[in-house]
Amino acid sequence: MVDMDDVIIEDEQQADEQVEINASPGPRPLSRGSISPSRKTISRTGSGRSSSTRPPTSSGHRYYDVRNDDDEENDDDLSDTGYDTDIEISAPKEEYDTTGRASYIAACKQYDVTPVSYFIRHMQDKELVMKHHGLGGAGTKAVSVSLVSNTKLLKLDLTDNWLCNEGGVAIANMLKENCYITHLNLSENVLGLDAIETLCHVIKESNSTITHLNLSGNKLDEETAIPISNMITSTQKLEWIDLSHNNFDNTAGESLGFAISENTSLKEIDLSWNHFRRKGGVNLCKGVGANIFLKRVDLSWNGLALEGAIALRDAILNNNVLEELIISNNRMNVQGAIEIAKALYQNETLRILDIGNNPIESAGAFGVTAALRGNPASVMESVYFTCIQVGRDFLDLEEETKEVHPKLGVHYSDVESVKEPPPKVDPMEKVRVYVKDNDLRMVDFFNEFDANHNLKVTRDEFIIGIKNTGMEMSDEDLESMIKKLDKDGDSMVNYSELLEK
Repeated sequence: MVDMDDVIIEDEQQADEQVEINASPGPRPLSRGSISPSRKTISRTGSGRSSSTRPPTSSGHRYYDVRNDDDEENDDDLSDTGYDTDIEISAPKEEYDTTGRASYIAACKQYDVTPVSYFIRHMQDKELVMKHHGLGGAGTKAVSVSLVSNTKLLKLDLTDNWLCNEGGVAIANMLKENCYITHLNLSENVLGLDAIETLCHVIKESNSTITHLNLSGNKLDEETAIPISNMITSTQKLEWIDLSHNNFDNTAGESLGFAISENTSLKEIDLSWNHFRRKGGVNLCKGVGANIFLKRVDLSWNGLALEGAIALRDAILNNNVLEELIISNNRMNVQGAIEIAKALYQNETLRILDIGNNPIESAGAFGVTAALRGNPASVMESVYFTCIQVGRDFLDLEEETKEVHPKLGVHYSDVESVKEPPPKVDPMEKVRVYVKDNDLRMVDFFNEFDANHNLKVTRDEFIIGIKNTGMEMSDEDLESMIKKLDKDGDSMVNYSELLEK
């Protein structure tokens, strides 16, 4: 039989050997600020953890816990200070990019375009000017992606970037979400009908922050004038719009004129350098007259002519808000200037009037200035007669007008010089020059109209002969010369008398 005491002793020996084998490795190097194991005592009460040894059993035997490889891995849960913790440490999370740079780079990869470093550096500025960067449609789509959540940018200038329809639609869709941009410049981008329709729809229905819009130089025509007119009619936020340097014609003038008359928010509108002629110009001017909010209107470089001037006369009379009117280069004649002057006799709001580069001549400038002189209530500060020469009488009128309006500035190109009559040349001197230039002798000259060759001619023969030579002589010169040559008063001119002179 096996002795139980021997078995117990053998088991204890094996346990001791196992403890030695699985003993924990030596302590790790202490980190800065950790506590030496020899100086700390850890008491764990009620922690639920089992101690390294169990109390002796009733039989007097001591049991030992033997740690396996998993226990070694648990040592890593201890902090650098030597303490373990129950707090779970999660992996660091990637922070959200509020600048939009990451989304822009990702969009550039998606649309296969090269990122614009200037945009990356300045995308958080309040005003971003990106003229002539050649973005194109795809590049503009990438920019639009990053601007959707941009809260810093207030003014965006994308002049001359060939946005076309693709880029224009992308900017319009961006404005559905971005409610911070107030100034938008899309000039010289060849925007098509799709881009204009989408942009106008967004401004009319979704976006309420755009106050300044520049669409100049986009070759816009009567088709694009329809959505623009609808937008102008409905918008309540747009204060400034530039539609200059486009291809709007008389048809567009009709729709735009109606839109201007219905708008209640615009303060300034620029329609210069278009093709508004007579009828189209008249409709525009009627719209300006019906609007009671506009303060500045630029209609220069169109073809308003006399019909437009008459419509402007009525507009100035009806509009009690307009402060600045630019109508230069509109083929207005003197009568057109007089029509404008009729309105200036009563207007009390206009501060700046530019009517230069029109064929109004000095008389038209005189009429406009005289109207200002006759209206003491006028607040006019500057009137421009660029490229117009004024007469001497205008200078006197200018002084009189400035006595009524001391702060008035009148600008004109030059003053017509007084034409002095050319100095009179002695008729006999003309004869001498003729004889010399034609290498003649005086007798040869006289024989040309002396039919009888008696060295004497009548008064009429002498006059006819002088005129046949081609010399420039007035009747007054001829009479004066004959009077000097006919000393004896016989109405005959003798060769000897001519030779003496």
